Amino acid sequence: MEMNQYLDIFIEESKEHLQSCNEKLLELEQNPDDLGIVNEIFRSAHTLKGMGATMGFEDLADLTHKIENVFDAIRNQKLEVTPEILDVLFEALENLEEIVLSIADGGDGKKDVSAIVKKLQAIESGEQIEDETAENETSREQVQDVKKLKFDEYDRTVILQSIEQGFQVYEINIRLREDCILKAARAFMVFELLEKHGEVVKSSPSVDLLEEEKFDNNFSVAYITKEDKDFIRNSLLKISEVEEVLVEKVNVEKPSTERVQQSVSSIQSNASQQTAASKQTTVSSKQSRQQKDSSSKDTSQKQKKNQQKTIRVNIERLDILMNLFEELVIDKGRLEQISKELNHSELKETVEKMSRVSADLQNIILNMRMIPIETVFNRFPRMVRNLARDLNKKINLVVTGAETELDRTVIDEIGDPLVHLIRNAIDHGIETPETRLKYGKKEEGTLRLSAYHSGNHVFIEIEDDGAGINQKKVLQKAIERGIVTKEASETLTEKQIHELIFASGFSTAEKISDVSGRGVGLDVVKNTIESLGGSITIESEEGKGSLFSIQLPLTLTIISAMLIEVGNEKYGIPISSIIESLVIKKEDILQTHQNKVIDYRGKIVPLVFLKEIFEVDAEDDQDYVSIVVVKKGDKMAGLVVDSFIGQQEIVLKSLGQYLTNVFAISGATILGDGQVALIVDCNALIQ
Repeated sequence: MEMNQYLDIFIEESKEHLQSCNEKLLELEQNPDDLGIVNEIFRSAHTLKGMGATMGFEDLADLTHKIENVFDAIRNQKLEVTPEILDVLFEALENLEEIVLSIADGGDGKKDVSAIVKKLQAIESGEQIEDETAENETSREQVQDVKKLKFDEYDRTVILQSIEQGFQVYEINIRLREDCILKAARAFMVFELLEKHGEVVKSSPSVDLLEEEKFDNNFSVAYITKEDKDFIRNSLLKISEVEEVLVEKVNVEKPSTERVQQSVSSIQSNASQQTAASKQTTVSSKQSRQQKDSSSKDTSQKQKKNQQKTIRVNIERLDILMNLFEELVIDKGRLEQISKELNHSELKETVEKMSRVSADLQNIILNMRMIPIETVFNRFPRMVRNLARDLNKKINLVVTGAETELDRTVIDEIGDPLVHLIRNAIDHGIETPETRLKYGKKEEGTLRLSAYHSGNHVFIEIEDDGAGINQKKVLQKAIERGIVTKEASETLTEKQIHELIFASGFSTAEKISDVSGRGVGLDVVKNTIESLGGSITIESEEGKGSLFSIQLPLTLTIISAMLIEVGNEKYGIPISSIIESLVIKKEDILQTHQNKVIDYRGKIVPLVFLKEIFEVDAEDDQDYVSIVVVKKGDKMAGLVVDSFIGQQEIVLKSLGQYLTNVFAISGATILGDGQVALIVDCNALIQ
């Protein structure tokens, strides 16, 4: 079979299972006695093993099999979860990740995993099974506790006719492990395997009771097949959590002649088709089991249907689609303007309908590109754990806002800068437990990673309660490296001193390490973020901690904006940043210190005069003032403008490589009449 067509799906699903294993392993470290977590990891490992074997990646399948064995021993309470075992398991997952990444990069998935396999085997053999023979004898006794199947005349007719036509009829007794969690799922897997080679005609308990898990660990089935009993037994024993299988031939008495005649047609149909259902109830029960166990990814018909409705699209195709739609939006804006000028009813109606359709299309296109930032955040818990252990520190990672969505292109680029900032916070920021206790802090440091939307931007914050930035040390290093002169350093503000750590080659590390700076500093982080159209700021208090705040555009190139005028210039303010637009009397403006403010619904809101910010000539003799109240998180400001034009869908364009740092301007747009309007960056105006 040609497997290349399934490679992308394999890679994506493998990454999902590995991420799940990582997350659950971290949970297990905090709750080592929770067998529910162990079973979840076991299932992910089991699925990953099957996928790897199917795709022909033997090293991945072999290593995952050894991981599965360890978790099987843990959940059967033959092993206890210890930090040493967890370290080996984390190492094993790292090896699996390397294999998957190698495959994703076009490699063959081969890797020498002998060392980690040896460690896993040593863990697995740490505690031997006390008495395997006795255990097997007990198993047989427990299986023989299952009640024998009782057959009515119809059942006996079917069985006898099947035997006459050369089929084998067996009564199969199955015993599951005592600690089996999903008994109904295992029963379903048994039925599914059996129905590949024959037909199940009866079960005890009934199918309904099996589906509802209203049975102990034993159940029996009557089975018609042409396979021998050793093949059936060995096949069933390969199903995970099936402890023992007994297969015996069924002997029944002949039924009455009348019953035989009534059943002949049905029997012949069953005999000719080995896997067909003998009774409608059997068909119904199979369908019912498929519906009941829809959560099983490998066997669920419902899941298969869902998979058929999902496709993977190259991001380049979405970029092309977005560019075409941007042109459509510009032309739509022109049509709307023409419609207003001509005041033609039919044209106006058509343009309105076009606007509604394009709005729906816009939402679909944009949502196709958006993915939660948790795809980036998910890698950090294990990284923090490992670094904390390496540096002998105690760190509690708190993650919020992982559901915040960003454009796929930004998601792909923001991972490395965040890794560097987190490493920096762990290495330079958070102190050792001894040092923290010395300064009256809890010995466990807190590292907060959060994300949230604000206007047309996403903010990502990395905050720690560590030592903060030592300004004297930063200034000393900056002077030594010639980044700033001694004279100039005396005039720098606190904010400017903090920003010195972004200078090229700047580092306060006493020695180069693999943990944070590596002698490079944070200049690479800043450059990467700015290349994405974002910015980064620092707030720090020595002895209290630091906050790195990253502002990124959603890269929603098509946004809703309110067009306003300041003098003869037109500007756009993103609707997502606006709370309200209002007109007030000039005399209602208040003066506090050197700032002008207004009383907005009981809150004091500072005013920002755009004519002053953008140095635009504008009249100042009006009795009324037009204000757009905007927000950034919990902060607000009132933007003073000359007049409102109205709301419009616009295409946000970059100002180009020569105008990358224009204050308070995030881009520009082409209006319907061909004019260019600048887009106001409200976040830059709110302090």
